[in-house]
Amino acid sequence: SRVTELASYSTIGHTIENRKRINASAPVPSINLPCRPTRITAPRSHIIDNQLYRTFSSNSDDDVDSSPLTEPRESMQYDVVIVGGGPAGLAASIRLKQLCSSKGIDLSVCILEKGSEVGSHILSGNVFDPRALEELLSHNNSEEDSDSNATWMEELMESQDSHATPVSEDAFLVLTESGGSYQIPNVLLPSQLHNDGNYIISLSKLTRYLGEMAEGMGVEIYPGFAADEVLYNNADDDGNGNGAVKGVATKDVGIAKDGLPKDTFERGVELVGRQTLFAEGARGSCSESIISKFDLRREAGADVQHFGLGIKEVWEVPEEKFKKGFVQHTLGYPLQSSVMDKVYGGSFLYHQEPNLVLCGLVVGLDYENPYINPYLEFQRWKTHPAIKSHLEGGTCIQYGARVLNEGGYHSLPKLTFPGGMLLGCSAGFLNAVKIKGSHCAIQSGIVAAESVYESLTTGENAEEKTVASMGEIDADEPAIEVTQYAENMEKSWVYDELKEVRNCHEAFSKWGVGGGLLYTGIAAHITKGKEPWTLPTPIGSNPQPKTDSTATKPAKDFQPIKYPAPDGILTFDLLTNLQRSGTYHEDDQPSHLRIKADVAKVPENISLQVYAAPESRFCPAGVYEYVEEKLVINAQNCIHCKCCSIKMPQEYINWTVPEGGGGPQYQVM
Repeated sequence: SRVTELASYSTIGHTIENRKRINASAPVPSINLPCRPTRITAPRSHIIDNQLYRTFSSNSDDDVDSSPLTEPRESMQYDVVIVGGGPAGLAASIRLKQLCSSKGIDLSVCILEKGSEVGSHILSGNVFDPRALEELLSHNNSEEDSDSNATWMEELMESQDSHATPVSEDAFLVLTESGGSYQIPNVLLPSQLHNDGNYIISLSKLTRYLGEMAEGMGVEIYPGFAADEVLYNNADDDGNGNGAVKGVATKDVGIAKDGLPKDTFERGVELVGRQTLFAEGARGSCSESIISKFDLRREAGADVQHFGLGIKEVWEVPEEKFKKGFVQHTLGYPLQSSVMDKVYGGSFLYHQEPNLVLCGLVVGLDYENPYINPYLEFQRWKTHPAIKSHLEGGTCIQYGARVLNEGGYHSLPKLTFPGGMLLGCSAGFLNAVKIKGSHCAIQSGIVAAESVYESLTTGENAEEKTVASMGEIDADEPAIEVTQYAENMEKSWVYDELKEVRNCHEAFSKWGVGGGLLYTGIAAHITKGKEPWTLPTPIGSNPQPKTDSTATKPAKDFQPIKYPAPDGILTFDLLTNLQRSGTYHEDDQPSHLRIKADVAKVPENISLQVYAAPESRFCPAGVYEYVEEKLVINAQNCIHCKCCSIKMPQEYINWTVPEGGGGPQYQVM
């Protein structure tokens, strides 16, 4: 079978039964996780990009090197290959199989997920708008299922023992440094911030539930396999090609730190599809390479993408502290102390049944002060009386972090290219004003699936051309670009929602928190995105659009920030908290965090000297530090947030995937 075939190429150490298992009953991790994250650094000669080893195409016939690293890769073919087992990718797979059932032409579908299991790399707030999910699941209501009246909330509980708690109370506060707070009346808030009809959930649990559903429909899901390389038609020996995307290759496993194959070495596998859907989440490595290769931002006339870093903890609290369905968002302390402050960000705090408090801080990565430490700002935020009162007497059970898109409507790239498309947060479908993106991601998966299915099953002898029918891709079939997907997305409510608040992020960047709030209020209540102007992203000292990296200013313009020491009860040191993420990587492998060869001197000569080593502060996992003025990369600690690939001076880090299965092991995020 295909499952056994792929399993035989893996040396990650799991049986295929474990590979396919979604692990519905995994327990919530306790504070005492197995081992403290360690500081393990690859030799410097092995962390410079392009100096590890060459990745060879399986189509190379003239390579005479007998090294295992150059052996041709095995290939598996599908109608649709989906990269990423998050909300967008799973929704696309489910909708494809729904259409296969209702339309009568079957398509073979597989999902690659780099986490050890579906959901293990998923982190979100999460107050969940069920609009798109309910649309997706409405297609499951066939005649055979007509006797089942179970809601998705009930099915989630049965499948994952995880509650979807209806929002019962909504508060938006402005916190002051002195410990005070002021509530903004809900009537003054943008309608998109109202949470009537929404639910407090664990998104990592929801994806496990969707993963089980997809598998039950015939989708082949391969957790623990990281997509490392995009494959192109007409590729040369280095894997480069000007043709269409034809699929992806999984990462070679069993390579030692020195770049040489170990006894456990296995070559990666090529997964080739008639269409490849990239749903890796924000700043996905394959997605970013495709955006660059096909120049998809310029093609769409889009701005650069901007990002925020979301840092989150999950707490168990005593019964007397629990307020079922309570939702609170804040601005002000600790990120903003005046209406002119331009640090974009805020906090969230949600009460989910049975007794959980989900809390976190989002910091816009376009901040200027290199001394800001987002993790310590989060710890400091918890000491405010309006936050502390919810957590006292409780226990922190999980920690994690992930970047999120904040550019919105103006930063959306061209969505399609020959052979594939971008879904969910790989494209940038997150509404920063609404503080939600999962509903947009799921909807993009639905629209993508419908567009792809129509394209692959329309025309003469369409059924005979499917991989599900023939077992392989017709060699004479040309690669296509399913432009209908982009057209359908532009007509969807996702674009309407994003367009309504299209200038709000730029308003905060331009005028600070006070001006940003005022503009957002006007846009939400009056203009609703119909204003006849566009606020450009502010430009720095050079004429290029200001990225989050170039937004950082020299350290000489600021004073170091003194943060309070953690108390170990309400606030925690970073490495103690990192244990709660369950992060693990195979020790003996090359660092997946590689310094780009053309900027190899930036860490010591520019980052340290000019910006006072901001990477030692903005990384929420303690990956980067300077020892005797030399950069040390503790790749073992990485929680795959992707922040370093965004905020580094000159973006000097190339974030690549480690061996599949490595990274955090989120259970209730």
